[in-house]
Amino acid sequence: MRPTSSRVPPADGGPAVPGARSAGPAERTPPHEDGELPAASGGFLARAALLTAVLSVAGSLLGLVRDQALARLFGAGSDTDSFLVAWTVPEFAATLLIEDGLAFALIPAFSMALARRSQGVPGDPVRALVAGTLPRLSLAFTAVGALCVGIAPRLVGALAPGLPDPALAVDCTRLTATCVVSFGLAGYCSAALRAHRRFVAPASIYVAYNVGIVTGMFVLGGRWGVRSAAAGVAAGGFLMVLVQLPSLLRQLRRRTTGREAVAEEPRPLDTALLVTVLLFALCRQSQVLIERFLASNLPAGAISHLNYAQKVAQMPMILSVMVCTVTFPVVARALAEGDTERARSRVERDLSLAACIVLLGTAAVVACAPQIIELLFQRGAFTARDTAATAGVMRVYALGLLGQTLTGVLVRSYFSGGRGRWYPVGAMASGIVVTSCAGALTVGRWGVYGIAAANATGITVTALVLLAGTGPRSVPIRVRGVLLELGRPAAAALGAALAGVLAAERYPGPLSGLLAGGLTVTAVFLLLGRALGAQGVVRALRSVRSATRRLPYVRSR
Repeated sequence: MRPTSSRVPPADGGPAVPGARSAGPAERTPPHEDGELPAASGGFLARAALLTAVLSVAGSLLGLVRDQALARLFGAGSDTDSFLVAWTVPEFAATLLIEDGLAFALIPAFSMALARRSQGVPGDPVRALVAGTLPRLSLAFTAVGALCVGIAPRLVGALAPGLPDPALAVDCTRLTATCVVSFGLAGYCSAALRAHRRFVAPASIYVAYNVGIVTGMFVLGGRWGVRSAAAGVAAGGFLMVLVQLPSLLRQLRRRTTGREAVAEEPRPLDTALLVTVLLFALCRQSQVLIERFLASNLPAGAISHLNYAQKVAQMPMILSVMVCTVTFPVVARALAEGDTERARSRVERDLSLAACIVLLGTAAVVACAPQIIELLFQRGAFTARDTAATAGVMRVYALGLLGQTLTGVLVRSYFSGGRGRWYPVGAMASGIVVTSCAGALTVGRWGVYGIAAANATGITVTALVLLAGTGPRSVPIRVRGVLLELGRPAAAALGAALAGVLAAERYPGPLSGLLAGGLTVTAVFLLLGRALGAQGVVRALRSVRSATRRLPYVRSR
């Protein structure tokens, strides 16, 4: 364990306090002035982002293990196509109830309740919010889950009318439909904990989820076939709730000292806010429906190739959005306290850093796609032909990663004020129209490549519309400055991708090619980014240099 100093500077930068203990992980940061929240200092946000990223990477790696197990045990054929149609339910539920929809409504609501609590209002606004929302939402989750079980045959027929084995897809769909309840409860816990600036338990949910799926496949795969993966989805969903419940109960049991014990009426969520965030998330996730609908009439394995390519290609986007996963509660709290300038500065920095992360990842995916897919999936029933098809699709998908990241960051600025906004719904709908039209026009000639290109085009249109609408409708960021800043890492990514392709192709083995291409992409991106003055790159290099300078001091202590 690394030794710590006995003199710790306070958060305001004043003199060091003798005998104070240094801060540990994000969960142990000193409390905020309301006696309950950790202070949102730069150091706390950095630690929280690091912990969130580490656990999210662990969850993503287990997701790759899950996909590898699926590919090895069941290949890329009609059985996996049937499961992946059923997988649409947890994909939608995750977007609506954990990652986007419900979080956009609940985090601002909990932030406002915490702000009111810190102002000393009578009663407990946080508990009043829980009492007014959790029972009603739980009932709604249960009703929708039961509905999905009942109409599973119709869902499969609508999602993939050309599927060769719809009965298998119906069985899998009925198992995965349980995640509507479990994901809803997991998303509620995650939003409440993040608003309280507790990030470890929410970040660990996909670790628990994927452990459940992988265990289900290996334990039940011999008897149930691909249905075992669907059973694993059901088990993993409830594990997501269990890993968060203890932390949430600790937060809700806390009492702020000196507060008058006055009961407060339950406070339900704003209906307009809930409707708009769910519609936005529904529109965003409907891209998956469009892809699978168009691919269901292509040769067997097309849906699987799209799925594997998308899962791997989206990893840079997932890592980049980790930044605003941590800072979204900070932006929401700033707006709840009326500090628009602090919110604007935070969103602009998030855009800069997230763009650099995703563009570096995009360059790596484009340069090393064949090597990545061969290393991850080419074994068992997953053939070299599947590798070539999946890698090609992944390169096309990667062209939309910047749009995915910008959409994820910008939409939070629209909903962080805790009010319903119809503009983001319209922006997402415009992107869906572009995706649908482009996909229908290109699938006949280019197959899965046309579907992936339509996806990238549609989400990029959405990101541009959201960026153009910032101002009175959301946090008022400086659009021209943001666009100029985004151009710098984009140029660096283009140069890095070209250099990475040349480096990766010089080595015949997938591992050596991936190492050569990945190192080349990273070096070229950082050099070009620094030369062009990309702020995300400059800040990252400055942080590394600062940490390096401290190493001798730390060791000497």
